[in-house]
Amino acid sequence: MEIQSAFNSGIQGFQKATDDANQAAANIVAETSTGRDEATLSQAVSSQTFISKEQKIPDLNQSIVDLKVAEFQAKASAQVIKTADEVLGTLVDVTA
Repeated sequence: MEIQSAFNSGIQGFQKATDDANQAAANIVAETSTGRDEATLSQAVSSQTFISKEQKIPDLNQSIVDLKVAEFQAKASAQVIKTADEVLGTLVDVTA
């Protein structure tokens, strides 16, 4: 494996983790904002609002899980970049 491809893999993984985290965060904001509006309406309407609110709970949970997965993906990608850097440093030391 080339050092360059290890760096590229780490950077691409980190970028994907960033994109996934941003998407999950946007989903969480959308779900919680909608939840507040529904909570206000639920006092005025009736149990039908509670049903739609309950149906959205798994989506919120999934968004939170996706955010945590993105965190672990970013940590793993950072470790790949760090290892590639160490290997490159070792190779430079050996050839010098």
